[in-house]
Amino acid sequence: MTRAWRDLRLVLRPFLAAQPRALLWGAVMAVLTVWTGMALLGLSGWFITAASLAGLSAATAMVFDVFTPSAGIRLLALGRTASRYAERLVTHDATFGVLAALRVQLFRGWARAGAARALLVQPSRLLFRLTSDIDALESLYLRLLVPAAAAWGAAMLAGVAVGFMHVGVGLALGLWLVVCGWGMALAIASRARRPAVLRGHAIEALRARAVDLVAGQTDLVMAGRLDAQRDALAAADARLAKADLALNRLETAAAFGHGAAGTLSLVGTLLAVGWLVGEGAIGAPAAALALLIAMTAIEPFAALRRGALDAGRTWLAVKRLGPRMAVADEEAPAPSIDPASSLALRLDDVSARYADGQDHVLAHLSLAMAAGERVALVGPSGAGKSTVLALATGEMTAFSGTVARQPACLLTQRTELFHDSLRDNLRLADPCAGDAQLWSALDAAGLGDEVRALSAGLDTTLGEGGLGLSGGQSRRLALARLFLRNTPLWVLDEPTEALDTATARDVLNRLSGHVAGKSLLIATHLRREAELADRLLCLREGCVVADLMRGTDAFDVALHALRPD
Repeated sequence: MTRAWRDLRLVLRPFLAAQPRALLWGAVMAVLTVWTGMALLGLSGWFITAASLAGLSAATAMVFDVFTPSAGIRLLALGRTASRYAERLVTHDATFGVLAALRVQLFRGWARAGAARALLVQPSRLLFRLTSDIDALESLYLRLLVPAAAAWGAAMLAGVAVGFMHVGVGLALGLWLVVCGWGMALAIASRARRPAVLRGHAIEALRARAVDLVAGQTDLVMAGRLDAQRDALAAADARLAKADLALNRLETAAAFGHGAAGTLSLVGTLLAVGWLVGEGAIGAPAAALALLIAMTAIEPFAALRRGALDAGRTWLAVKRLGPRMAVADEEAPAPSIDPASSLALRLDDVSARYADGQDHVLAHLSLAMAAGERVALVGPSGAGKSTVLALATGEMTAFSGTVARQPACLLTQRTELFHDSLRDNLRLADPCAGDAQLWSALDAAGLGDEVRALSAGLDTTLGEGGLGLSGGQSRRLALARLFLRNTPLWVLDEPTEALDTATARDVLNRLSGHVAGKSLLIATHLRREAELADRLLCLREGCVVADLMRGTDAFDVALHALRPD
């Protein structure tokens, strides 16, 4: 329970801090809407009853004031409409603004070191957190906090209005509404928690397995696991149906309980005002007003009941997002090196690993790279080359030791392209780049003529994952991004892997022609890529076993030991 409250505070803090004034005004408008509705119905009942009784006698009919109550009813009707509109406008606008801010905060949290690897391991799960879980927080305000405030306001007004007739009856009515209404909501939320959590897990499993089935049909058929995947999908769907059935049953029971509580409230109020009328404490118009106010005071608790049914989904979202919110600002940025410094990268006694309990990939590694230097990391798979690159780009934080680096840009064998125009895919590297800069970068990468040949040019829309471009064109587009990115340190991870020899050589030649004034760090097992370097660092089991400079026999031996084209 302590952990749950801690997670709730971690989520509520940024939720309420995003637009506190708008959220407060939304709750105030919700209470005002309930009050005007109750006052409208109560005054209307009082007016109708009083007018009917006044009409029984010509004398009373002549002196009965029709205009003041009529004006009050019109004013309350207009006020209720205006407050309802303002409530919906303010609460929904504020909620959507808050959710957008939370998405940005959560996304920025995942943009910290190590996030890309986590995204590759569990992309669908993290996307689910960013969309469905954030959407679930909408219920926290719109279906729980606002209805709870409105219900409290209704109970208070009902208690005060009836309290003017009789203090004891008013106090009893107000307490009954709060205890019964809020107590029932808490009980519903408690019982809905487990099936809502199971439903959330079932939806996530259903989506993930459906995507796996569609995307991996060929592999599943080849492995003979297609039927097993279908069975897993059906099992997830069955769990979802079971959770939905449990929630539907609970909703039916909650509706019955709410109806019974409302009936008891009306019966109790009727008996109380009947006794007051019999005692001569109030008249029939006041009794009608009390009954109608008691009836309308029950309505806000229906909205709270519906929010309580959805509280389990909200609680699950809070449980998932709370720890993410907690680490948003915990990690301090790595020390940076001034671009004018004589060093481009420095690792001092660095140890690194990818998961808790896993052996260190790097152990007490130290190295320095001078500004303007070209260094190639070579060694067998698992030696730690990619880990050094992850540290150099800030994608990973060291378990121990210190890492200092100049601002860096990474080019890998995996080109991330998006379902967008060529122009916007390029502008990921420099959002302010004009068309002249884009064309210059494309020409430098050897892709300019091919883009000019397209009917839409820079406005050509790429399909998902860069569909419409060949592998070589995609790599050249990534190279153009690199040229657009004005950073002093370029980090390359096997940039020509899987390219044919001619294309790979052309890419490397263009890269070499534009690297002047830049520092270059390459992880490779290919001779053609290592030839760009003037220094080879040989890694084995997370340690530098050789540091070789161009012009030495050992450098040439190590270079020729690499895989040829």
